[in-house]
Amino acid sequence: MKRSVINGHIREAIEFIAKLQFALPPFAFWSPGDWESKGAEYDEIRNNQLGWDLTDFGSGDYGKIGLLLFTIRNGNISFPNGKTYAEKLLIIKPGQVTPFHYHRSKMEDIINRGGGGTFNVQLYCSIDEHSLDEKSDVPVSVDGRNFKVKAGTVLGLKTGESITLHQGVFHKFWSDDAKLLLGEVSMLNDDHADNFFLEERGRFPSIEEDEKPLHLLVGDYNS
Repeated sequence: MKRSVINGHIREAIEFIAKLQFALPPFAFWSPGDWESKGAEYDEIRNNQLGWDLTDFGSGDYGKIGLLLFTIRNGNISFPNGKTYAEKLLIIKPGQVTPFHYHRSKMEDIINRGGGGTFNVQLYCSIDEHSLDEKSDVPVSVDGRNFKVKAGTVLGLKTGESITLHQGVFHKFWSDDAKLLLGEVSMLNDDHADNFFLEERGRFPSIEEDEKPLHLLVGDYNS
């Protein structure tokens, strides 16, 4: 992806998040120059990959297969005495899909925080990381209601509703009708080792540096 395009998506995200009256932490607005002055006391942000994250999952078509995220807080598997939980914001545009994947370690709640549309989630149990279980019912928790749905069921969650996704449950999600702000509250998040995609996917984008970054992505911290 071109850095100019990434910068544009981040600008749009900042405006959208502000419109929905969610306050981002100060480091969301730091420039690359600001980061140069930030010493070791800010290593939790760098090491735990807090901040802006955008991916096209290797598709080359962010508008159809893609996701923009901002990680607000997270722990790190290398520091067992640190945080054991994480919180993110996710932004999806109409028709933009996050493809089937599951997590072995992380259990997560995803919340439709706003935007006025329906958050659609399709669910399957897993046989292994490359195989859907098309026969077994899927255990689901939606805002404290625990029940089971048929394999392949699509649940539509309105503003304020949330779903708990357990380990080993394949999920694909999208919005048909509006740009949505989603929240994610989860166990420790490890995007390098705990994302298992049904089809081979890239998690972090390849970037063409056609202009300077507006704000650093989490993958920029150590580059």
